[in-house]
This record gives sequence, structure tokens and C-alpha cells, in this order.
Amino acid sequence: MSFAPDITEQLARARADLRMGVPIALTGRQPALLLAAETLSAQRLADLLALGGAPVLAITARRAETLKARPYDGDLARVTLPEDATPGWVQSIADPADDLRAPMKGPLACSRDGAADAHRVALQIAKSARLLPAVLVLEHADVAELARHHGLTTLDLDAITPSLGAVSPLHPVVNARLPMEVSEAGRLHIFRPEDGAEEHYAIEIGRPDRRKPVLARLHSACFTGDLMGSLKCDCGPQLRAALAQMGAEGEGVLLYLNQEGRGIGLANKMRAYSLQDQGFDTVEANHRLGFEDDERDFRLGAHILTSMGFSSVRLLTNNPRKVDMMNDSGVTVSERVPLAVGENRHNKAYLATKAAKSGHLL
Repeated sequence: MSFAPDITEQLARARADLRMGVPIALTGRQPALLLAAETLSAQRLADLLALGGAPVLAITARRAETLKARPYDGDLARVTLPEDATPGWVQSIADPADDLRAPMKGPLACSRDGAADAHRVALQIAKSARLLPAVLVLEHADVAELARHHGLTTLDLDAITPSLGAVSPLHPVVNARLPMEVSEAGRLHIFRPEDGAEEHYAIEIGRPDRRKPVLARLHSACFTGDLMGSLKCDCGPQLRAALAQMGAEGEGVLLYLNQEGRGIGLANKMRAYSLQDQGFDTVEANHRLGFEDDERDFRLGAHILTSMGFSSVRLLTNNPRKVDMMNDSGVTVSERVPLAVGENRHNKAYLATKAAKSGHLL
């Protein structure tokens, strides 16, 4: 018998610790202490520096490109901390909010010696915690002892690596009847992932025949568009149009996936909005923050549909990537149903960027 947390549960703890500014420990072939740049405090930085060694700030290649830092490891750069580094300096490297006001942050020295596996894992965990992808990493031979002494969450590097790119299994929690304006024959299903991340929802309208392609939409959560009626995107109109079409046809399934801001979280999405106000488009803003164009994982939708008994869909989308990922995940897309709604003067440039840089068919 053991009540000890498994790998999945340890990763959930690690994400929570980084969000609160608590260090986590990596053991194994590259032992290291990790601290998220976004939640770094002066005391924790002082404690880290007091351990000696040469801590570095791991940032993604996307962020490194903006800062003219050398990503010797391909997908990331290991920025060397200056002797007088402060939390403010660290956070200015992580957060592009003041890039235009203070563009000359360097020259930044970057490490090119040794392995970067711990740094790569650190960035993956930070992203999954919806933090800025920038992590202080101090390689230290006595990390295991430090973790025991200070009660830190400890992860084995080799043990967690396979889990970081995997889709957490989703389990149905409950479903109940939900009469809606578009259809009184509505039912809401709640799905909970094993990894402690956000729950996802399926809105089923009518009683779709599982033997036939169902009209479906994979809709990523958008607090600003879906709830607040934001004019900066087309999400709200797409949500309402998809539900209306399902109501008119008498059946359908809308998956509401909690992948706000193309998978970067609402706080980072607002950071991207702030950068857009400075003149950058959606993709450029994401890159300056250190993210890829789109960090979402649509395999989640395929897994939910499969668990509900659907094997083929008529997919309401303008995004060919959704079609490809559904097909690759075992759910056949028999038809792509266009959903071109919601253009206005505030989002015209945003939609043009989606078409030109993200391949959306608008």
C-alpha cells in the first residue's frame, strides 16, 4: 500500500508550486532547482544565488529571437544571470511588456555547454501551468537533499518526460439535461482530466445517431468573446452560430475546451492583447511572449467524442489544423462545414492574420 503521489499527481503539484513562486526539484541525470520567472520573489532569488553555482534563465527560442539572444539549444536559450540580477531584471527578460520602452536588454550571454534537458522540461511545465515560459534553472548535485530538507516537490527527469507531451486521460464526471435558447433538448457533459488541469465540456443537442457523422464544433474557451462580447475576435459569434445551427438541425455536439487564448491562458492572452495595442499582430504577440502561434491540443476533443460514442463528424471550423488533428486522432471528418461569422472593424486585421499566418479558410 502506498499513498504517495504518482507521476501525474507530482506534475500537478509542480505546476501549482511554480504558480505560487515555490521552487521545484528535478532529480536524475541533470539535477536542478527550478523557479518560475513570473512568480519570482527577491527572497527566493537571494536564496537561490546563495547556493552558489551558475543559474541561468531558460527562455524559448521565440522569446530569444525577440531579445537577440542565442538559442544554442535550438528550441531554447539559457541566458546567463548577471552578478547583480534582480527579480525585476529576470521578469523583464521573461515579460515583453516593456520591450518597446526599453528594447536594449542585452547583450545577453547564453550558455552552450552541457545538456539542456532539464531546461526544456522546465519550460514545458511552466507552459502547462499557464505561466510565462521563462524559468530559472540552477543545476546542483545536492538537489535531492535540498528538496528533502525544504519539503519541495521532486520530479525525476526521465520519469516525467514522457508524460509532458501526452494527453491526460479524460473521464466523464456527470451529465444533465440543459434546456437552452437554441434547443430545449440540450444536455451538458463534464469531463475531468487526470492531470488536475481544467475540466472540459460537451454540449449535446438532441439525440445524435452514433452511427452517422454528427455536426460538431471544437470551441476553445474565450472569456472575452464568449462572455463579454469582445469585438477583437470572432469567438462569440462562432459559438452562438454553431449552437444555432445545431439547434436548427435538431442535433449536434459542441465541445467547449478550456484552452483560453490559443492554449496560453487568459493572463497571457491579455499580455498578448497589450502587445497588439503596441502594433503587433496575434502571432507576433504570442512569439514575443515566448509561445508558438497556437499552443492548443485538439486531441482532447477527439478523445471526448470517442468516449461519447462518435467516430465521425461534420466539423464546424475554418481551421484545417483541427481537421487534420481529428483525423489523426481516430475521428473521421466527413465534411468541413465553414463558420465564417463575426467580422467587424475591430477584428478585421486579426482575421486577416489568422488567414495569412495560421491557414484559416476565411
